[in-house]
Amino acid sequence: MKQFFYLFLCILLMAGIFSCDRKRVFESYYELDKKGWHKDSVVVFNLTLTDTIKNNNLYLNIRNKGTYAYSNLWLFLTIGSPDGAIRTDTVEFTLAEPSGKWKGSGVGGLHDNHILYKKSVYFPHKGNYTFSIKQGMRDNVLEGIRDIGIRIEKTY
Repeated sequence: MKQFFYLFLCILLMAGIFSCDRKRVFESYYELDKKGWHKDSVVVFNLTLTDTIKNNNLYLNIRNKGTYAYSNLWLFLTIGSPDGAIRTDTVEFTLAEPSGKWKGSGVGGLHDNHILYKKSVYFPHKGNYTFSIKQGMRDNVLEGIRDIGIRIEKTY
């Protein structure tokens, strides 16, 4: 009886883990150079989107070390769509509170931020989209940002 209970508990736990991310359409991270993110380095995510009906939320995922020198991060984000249209945006993300406390979840000096970039975005064309991200800070080589990622979620 006890073994059945533990088996049932494990199955329930696994079902919860695998079903809690049903909103995800796309998610990927890019690990930056350990020496830093050069101002001319562009991180590119290529993805194919097929749902032209539902709206989506766009998130940027940023992992920074506790040694990152700033409380914010400026990024240049370019989105290319299958019809050839290109949209470029300059965005600022706050990674630390005014007190200096890092935002996001953190383990061992690494802080993970899942930040909403655009809410309820509609992708009108099926096909390949390109998301290009470039750091917009004034440093030639920006130290302390470890990974940059993108996530697209259904809004339901």
